[in-house]
Amino acid sequence: MIFRSKIKWAALVGLVFSFVSLIVHLFLAKASTAELVQYTAINAFSEDLGLSVEARQGVAYRKLWYNVKFLESLLPYSNPRAAYPGPSERSNGFIYAKIYGGFEKIRTSIADLVAVSRLLNATLVIPELQESSRSKSISSKYTPFSYLYNVEQFIVALKNDVVIVKSLPEKLKAGRKNKQYPTLKPASSASPDYYITEVLPLLKKSQVIGLLLFDGGCLQNILPPSMGEYQRLRCRVSFHALRFRSEILDLGRQMVQRLRASGQPYLAYHPGLIRETLAYHGCAELFQDIHTELIQHLRMKMIKQQIIKEELSVDSHARKMNGSCPLMPEEVGLILRSMGYPPTTRIYLAGAETFGGQRVVIPLRAMYTNLVDRTSLCSKQELFDLVGPENPLQDDPIQPPPAKSAQQLKQEWDKAGPRPRPLPPAPGRPFYLHEKEGWYGWITEKDAEPQPSPFDLRQQAHRLLWTALDYIVSIEAEAYFPGFHDNGSPWPDFSSLVMGHRLYEMASSKTYRPNRKYLADMFNQTIDHLYHPKLNWTLSVREHLNKSLGPEGLLRELKLSKPASFLSYPIPECSCQVADSANGLGSIYEDIEECPHWMENGIRPRVEDTATSGNDTVVDETELPEQDEGGEVEPTETRPSIEQDDEMDPDD
Repeated sequence: MIFRSKIKWAALVGLVFSFVSLIVHLFLAKASTAELVQYTAINAFSEDLGLSVEARQGVAYRKLWYNVKFLESLLPYSNPRAAYPGPSERSNGFIYAKIYGGFEKIRTSIADLVAVSRLLNATLVIPELQESSRSKSISSKYTPFSYLYNVEQFIVALKNDVVIVKSLPEKLKAGRKNKQYPTLKPASSASPDYYITEVLPLLKKSQVIGLLLFDGGCLQNILPPSMGEYQRLRCRVSFHALRFRSEILDLGRQMVQRLRASGQPYLAYHPGLIRETLAYHGCAELFQDIHTELIQHLRMKMIKQQIIKEELSVDSHARKMNGSCPLMPEEVGLILRSMGYPPTTRIYLAGAETFGGQRVVIPLRAMYTNLVDRTSLCSKQELFDLVGPENPLQDDPIQPPPAKSAQQLKQEWDKAGPRPRPLPPAPGRPFYLHEKEGWYGWITEKDAEPQPSPFDLRQQAHRLLWTALDYIVSIEAEAYFPGFHDNGSPWPDFSSLVMGHRLYEMASSKTYRPNRKYLADMFNQTIDHLYHPKLNWTLSVREHLNKSLGPEGLLRELKLSKPASFLSYPIPECSCQVADSANGLGSIYEDIEECPHWMENGIRPRVEDTATSGNDTVVDETELPEQDEGGEVEPTETRPSIEQDDEMDPDD
C-alpha cells in the first residue's frame, strides 16, 4: 500500500510539472511569434565584430572609397548667371498637368513643366501624379503630389522663377470639369518653338490648358546655348525644389546612418531589371520560365503600339554582347570582386521591384553577405508609418454561385436527356482574390493582361515611396554602380537620374560608368573561368572601371546620357570650376565657368581625406600600372589574350 501511494504521488507531481511546462512553452511561443511578425531593422553587420576602425582605413580603404581627385574642383552652381527677371505679374494663363508613370517619369516631367511654364509666362498648377491619384485607398492625409514631395518647399523654392498655385481658381474649376479647356499631349522631345507657335496662342485664348505627359517629359533635352537659363532652371527644380516630404527624408537619413554604422562606407547598386526596359530591348532569353513569357507578352504589346519597330523574337545574347541588356547581379558581383571590394563590403540594393525576384540576386548575395535593401534596414512599423493610415480595400467581389434548392435540382434532372447518361462535367469553381495574388498568374489563362486591381494600384503608389528611399540612399552612397544606365529606351531610368544628381551635387564622389559592351566581351572571354579569372582579365576590368571615373567616362556619358535626359548629365550648364584649378576640366568642357569667390571656401569633400586619387584601385598581391595625378591609367583598354594569362587567386 505504501509503495502504491508513492507511485500516485510521483504521477501527480509529474502531471503538475507537465502542466507548468506546457504553460511556459505556450507563453514563449506567443512571444516569439510576435517578434517574428514585428521584425526590427538591422543593427549590425558581419564585419563589425572584432575589427577596429583604424584597421579598416588603410591604403586599400582609401583607394576604394575616396573621392576622384580630378573632379574635386567641380562644384554645383545652378543660380542664374546674368540679369534674370522674376515671373511677370500678368500671367498668360494657367497650366495644369497629369503625369503618368513611375518615379523617374514624374521627376523629369515636373522639371520640364516648370521650364515650359516660364517659357510661356504661365501660372503652373501643382501637377497631378496619376501613379498615386489612381489609388483611391492611399492615406487621406496626402494629395497625389504631397504623397511624395513637399508642396510648400516646391512653391517657395521656385517663387523667383514661376508662379505656382495649388489649384485653379474657383471660377475656372467648373470649366475644367465640363472639359471646356484644350488638352494637349506633347511629346517628350517637343521643341521651344512648338510651345511658342502652337501652345501659347491656345493659352492666351482659353486662359487654361491641360497637358498629359506619358513619356517622362515635355521639352527636348538639348536646348540652344541662348536658353542656358532654362537648363539651370531644370537643375533648380530637380535638385533643390523637389524635396521629399519630411517622413521620407527622415527615414532615408536613418537608413544612411544604419549603413554607415561603425564609421563604414557603403556602395549602392541598382540592377535596372525592369520589365518595360527588358521588353523594349528584347532581353527575354536572359530569364527563365514565366519571366520570359511576361517579357515577350509586353514586347508584343509595344510592337502593336508601334513603340518598337522590330520583330518579336530577337537574339537576347546578341543584344547582351552589344550592350543593350543589363549586367546581371552575378556579373556585378564578379566585377566588384575584381575591383578589390572585400566580401564584407556593405552594398545597398536599390530598386522597388527587381524583375526576376530574389532568385537573380542569390549569386550576388553569396559573394557579399552584407547585401541589404529597405526591408532589412527598416522595420515593418517604420514602413507602415511612412505609408500612413489607408482605407481598407473592398472584399473580393467574386462570390460562389448560390446553392440550388431540391426542387430546382429535380427539375433539371427531369429535363435531362435519356438514361443512362454520363455524369455532367464538374462546374467551374470561381477564383478568389487570395488565389490571384501575384501579377503573373493571368499569363496561363488569357492573352490580354488584366486591368490592375485596387491592390495593384495601391502597390504602385507604395513603389513611389520605396523608390524615393532608394534615391536618397543612392545619392548619399560613397560609391555607386549602375546595372543598366544609358539603356537607349525612350524613358528616363533610375540609375541615370542618380548619376546625374551625384555629378551635380558631388562630382568627385565615386560613380562608376561601365561600358556594358566592353564588359560583355570580357565575360565572354572568361566564360569557363568566371570565379577563377586570369590575372590580365582582372587588371583589364579594373583599368576600364578606373577610367570610367575620370575624363574618359565623362566624355562617353556626355555623348550618351545628355541627349536622352538632361538631368542625367547637368554639366557644364549647372556647374562651375574653382579658379586656378590645375585639374584641366577645360579639356572636356570648353565653356565651363569659374566659380564665384564666395564658393571657394565652401568646398567640402564627402570623405575627410582625399589625398589619394579616386581612380586608384585596391591591389592585393599584384600591382596595377602607374597612374598620373589626374587619375588616368596610361595603358589603353586592350582585351588580353587568355592564353597569355596566369591563373590568379580568386580572393584577389
